[in-house]
Amino acid sequence: MSEGSSAPAAIKCTGVWQVFGANPEKSLEEALERSGGDARKAADDLRSRGYIPAVQDANFEVKEGELFVIMGLSGSGKSTLIRAISCLLDASAGEISLDGEDILKVSKKRMIELRRHKLGMVFQHFGLFPHMTVAENVAFPLKMQGHDRKSRRARALEVINLVGLEGREDAFPRELSGGQKQRVGIARSLAVNPDIWFLDEPFSALDPLIRRQLQDEFLNIQATLKKSIVFITHDITEALKLADRIAIMKDGEIVQIGTPTEIVLHPVNDYVAEFSKDVAKGRHARVASVMDGENPMPENMPDDPGLRAGMTIETALAKCMTLYEPVPVRDDAGELAGFVRPGALAAALQAESDQ
Repeated sequence: MSEGSSAPAAIKCTGVWQVFGANPEKSLEEALERSGGDARKAADDLRSRGYIPAVQDANFEVKEGELFVIMGLSGSGKSTLIRAISCLLDASAGEISLDGEDILKVSKKRMIELRRHKLGMVFQHFGLFPHMTVAENVAFPLKMQGHDRKSRRARALEVINLVGLEGREDAFPRELSGGQKQRVGIARSLAVNPDIWFLDEPFSALDPLIRRQLQDEFLNIQATLKKSIVFITHDITEALKLADRIAIMKDGEIVQIGTPTEIVLHPVNDYVAEFSKDVAKGRHARVASVMDGENPMPENMPDDPGLRAGMTIETALAKCMTLYEPVPVRDDAGELAGFVRPGALAAALQAESDQ
């Protein structure tokens, strides 16, 4: 999803704090007053008095259909933030809206209704019922909604097939591998067809090969369903693979929000840069960053090899390295945007390897 999309915000967080300690709301209010509203000074004030500001003044939006990844080191506040957004924790301050509805102000009854019908959640520890089959585990949320047995079974089989577990619907959790159990957890969260999906490190306990397979499966599911997703991970490779946008957290604070390309190529500080220092940047840098769109178009350019401004340098170089230069580049609409020389692409890749 592009940054300039006009889609409405599925999730909007404004000034969200999560403070742990005695009477955190009042203590936070006093700290903000003493600091003149400066969030960092207020957080330091709270720490000096024994409080833990696990989330500090979080402000961001998740667009409809966007896959928004929150990442950071252990203790950065990412899991606390997703629990505040999903109201598994009561935020100490701020506003959290889902499709325009402030969930910090709704009744307990309404919150239960939202969890049953609008929100899906998947966590690292999948918590399957050992005495239930795969289909029964997946159908359990529908049972809580009061659906009859036949409709529950039909919907369960539908999402079981979606996550690639067809033929395992009558197996018990003890008969499944770790990756299969995780798929059951994903299917269970999808059974109610949620609008908004929260996933907290759902693949981190899995072997690397299974993890990559589930990431691919997850992307296929998202391409089909186009859910609004908040996905927590500490793995930069996973974040870059899955995300439309990424928020990087440190000590409870969101320090940068951007597309994978922006995070890799334009980190705001050394902390963010450290995450991506080993990333092959040619897989994220785009042709537009080295394209010449200012000078007149050369005459007699070769046949169009299909280069696009949003294409990665690595992919573009593979397409045009055997062609005469310069090579035309078109935008997403297919209009001529500029041209690029294969040598410039190769130089960009070489510059990365020298860093």
